[in-house]
Amino acid sequence: MKKLITILPIFLAVFSGKAQTFIQAYQDRANLVSQTNITTNLQDFSNLGIKTTGSVKNANALTWIKNKYISYGYSASQIVEDPFTFGSTSSKNLVITKTGTVYPNKYVIICGHFDSIYGPGVNDNGSGTSIILEAARILRNVPTEYSIKFIHFSGEEQGLRGSSHYVNEVAYQNGTRVLDIKLVFNLDQVGGVMGNNNNTVYCDQDQAGPTGNNAASAAVTQQLRNCTVLYSPLQTAVDPAEDTDYIPFERKGEVITGFFERIRSSYPHSSNDTFANTDPVYIYKIGKATVGALQHFAVATAANSIALRSKEPVSERSIESVSLYPNPAKDTINIELPAEVKDFSFEITDLSGKSLLKRNNETKINVSEIAAGAYIGIIKADGQTAVRKVLIER
Repeated sequence: MKKLITILPIFLAVFSGKAQTFIQAYQDRANLVSQTNITTNLQDFSNLGIKTTGSVKNANALTWIKNKYISYGYSASQIVEDPFTFGSTSSKNLVITKTGTVYPNKYVIICGHFDSIYGPGVNDNGSGTSIILEAARILRNVPTEYSIKFIHFSGEEQGLRGSSHYVNEVAYQNGTRVLDIKLVFNLDQVGGVMGNNNNTVYCDQDQAGPTGNNAASAAVTQQLRNCTVLYSPLQTAVDPAEDTDYIPFERKGEVITGFFERIRSSYPHSSNDTFANTDPVYIYKIGKATVGALQHFAVATAANSIALRSKEPVSERSIESVSLYPNPAKDTINIELPAEVKDFSFEITDLSGKSLLKRNNETKINVSEIAAGAYIGIIKADGQTAVRKVLIER
């Protein structure tokens, strides 16, 4: 997590003749980001507990992430556990490599940390973790000219320990650069707070440290802003790069950029950094921006063959468009489904999975008997499931 934010003038992204061109295939893949997957991953991440570096729960979180990649179809040869120690503490980073078709030995790194302190760390940084997982799932079979490394760092909260190890012991060995890095794209604390007007994301730009990489960082950060507007509904602003996992790379002169929430939550580094206090819809939107930008940075194929590459049936993508409103709700929740969905069920559970309410084929749900709090809404239709966070206020 970044420890300090410096207030700078905010400039909206300006498009000119040098801006990226919209690519329909990139949008199609960005549209495959699943709100259900984001919400479910955040809940699972929360259930893993406080992931202090070196703890059993931290190791369990790494195993959970690794199993996600295996379920997506990544092979054992693509998945590397990268151990490191500091003092008496031992932990591991997780590194997954997808090989490029033209520049297999030049890497776009997308990264974020999975360790937490004092709480489950759902915003800081289950949010970034869930997005990286979605990007890896969607792009696994999409050809990219540059190789991509999906890296999940541990030890961030103890002083960038995992990323510092990776830079100094893996990317650089005995001071010599052995990993050809095109750029580093970091996601940290992008969870927002439900109920805020989360319509803008910070794009991090290198404005300090070694100055030789600042201009290149400014260029890729502008590209990140452009991609965000092209492939997601979010607006952008510039934030100076600060204390998170791209900094050890930046200190070596590498080119960096990243995402960080615009309206900063006060919950990280506390027991309140929970699923209840995040905005999964904001994370979903940043996920779309991430998939769009990662394709741009790694130069994904523009061939529009997404239907052939996706394993998901059209009906699953259709039910993913379900909307629950108002959210937060007081007495009533409305369900808005695609017109072709006629037969469905709706269930509200608490965060432990206990069922509190079940209804069939009702689009207006009375929730007046449910106590204020955060819950899970589960919609099922045609053998498919969509999951949403539900917030009830009194």
